[in-house]
Amino acid sequence: MSGYTVRRARTTDVGGIQKLIEPLVQQRILLGKDLVVLYEDVQEFRVAEAENGELIGCGALHVLWEDLGEVRTLAVAPEWLKRGVGAALLERIEADARELGLTRLFCLTFETKFFGARGFLPIGEKVVEPEVYAELARSHDEGIAEFLDLARVKPNTLGNTRMLKVI
Repeated sequence: MSGYTVRRARTTDVGGIQKLIEPLVQQRILLGKDLVVLYEDVQEFRVAEAENGELIGCGALHVLWEDLGEVRTLAVAPEWLKRGVGAALLERIEADARELGLTRLFCLTFETKFFGARGFLPIGEKVVEPEVYAELARSHDEGIAEFLDLARVKPNTLGNTRMLKVI
């Protein structure tokens, strides 16, 4: 990592996270998050910080089930693309996932080449046992609905690819 570090997000980073993701929300690449949700979820986020203190990337790990987590809101500032920032954030998220005892990571993405190059594969329907599916379906979390490929999230996620990696 040259010129930046990856660290746990702080509440003071939430404005910077929102600034990073807003252009991608406007382009319909990422799902939007209200400011209050970013504060509620700040402990899930890791950020990449340039030497000058500017936030140049972010990503979050959200636990879905005993063995399953989701990579959420992975974003890198345009001027820092193709410089390893996204990969470094994903490596940190994977390390955090392993530390929590997770063995699989899910993502919903347009960036299939990026995730595919890091071991994620497109998934089909039955990726959890029926009893786990039934429990997950009870959640109000949109990420779980995306993972389960529920019809109610189709308008928001049209064109995205559901991918999974065993870690």
